[in-house]
Amino acid sequence: MSGLSMFYAALLYVAAGVLVAGLAVKIRQYWTTPAPLKIAVTPAPTTQAGAWLRVGREAVLFESLFYSNRWLWIFAAAFHAGLALVLVRHMRYFVNPVPEIIVLAQPFGVYGGMAMVGGLLVLLARRFVIDRVRYITRPSDILMLLLLIGIGVSGYGMKFANPTDIVAVKAFIMGLYVFDIRELPVEPPLLAHLFMVALLMIVFPFSKLLHAPGVFFSPSRNQADDPRERRHLAPWAAKLEG
Repeated sequence: MSGLSMFYAALLYVAAGVLVAGLAVKIRQYWTTPAPLKIAVTPAPTTQAGAWLRVGREAVLFESLFYSNRWLWIFAAAFHAGLALVLVRHMRYFVNPVPEIIVLAQPFGVYGGMAMVGGLLVLLARRFVIDRVRYITRPSDILMLLLLIGIGVSGYGMKFANPTDIVAVKAFIMGLYVFDIRELPVEPPLLAHLFMVALLMIVFPFSKLLHAPGVFFSPSRNQADDPRERRHLAPWAAKLEG
C-alpha cells in the first residue's frame, strides 16, 4: 500500500470526524440557544405547522431571497440545484449495489456540475462588482467560493481532461468503511479533488456554510405570528417563573 493512499485515507477519516463532530456541536448550540422574544418576520403564518412549512420553503426554494433579489436568487438556485444533482450523482461511489434512481441521475449530474460552477462564478464576481457587497466581503468568503469552484473544476478535469479509474476510486472509498485501505489512483485532478473536498469538510462546521442547518433554527422563520393568542415563553424563562 502506497504512502499516498494511506495519507488520503487518514485525511478523509479526519475530515469526516471533524465534519460530524463539528456539526453536532453547532446544532446542539443552535438547539439550546434561548429565543426569549417573539420575532417572526411578518407576514408570517399564525400556526406552528404553517411556520415549519415556511421554513421548508425557505430551505428548498429560498423564498425570502426570491422576493428580495430575483437575479441573485437565479444564480443561488442554480448553484444549490446543481450541487444537489452532483451529490446524487456521487452517491454511486458510496453504495453497492447502486440504486436505479442514482443510475438514471448520472447524466443530469454532469449538467448539474455546470450549473453549480456557473452559479459560483457569478456569486464570486458579485463579491467584486457590487460596491455594497464588496464592502462586507471578507477574505474567507472569497476563499470559500474559490474552494467550491476548485472542487467543481477538478471534478470536470477527472472526466474530460484526465479520465480517472472510477472503479478503483469506488473500491478505495468502499474500503474506508471497513478500514481496508485500497490503492488510490495517482491522478492529479483526483488528488486535488479529494484534497479540496476533505478541506471543505473540515472547514464546513466553522464557516458561513452553516446557514444550511442554521435556517431551521432561525426564530424569525420558525416562529408563528401569534403573540396575541399565545404568550411566548422560552423554556429557560419558564423555569425561572416556576
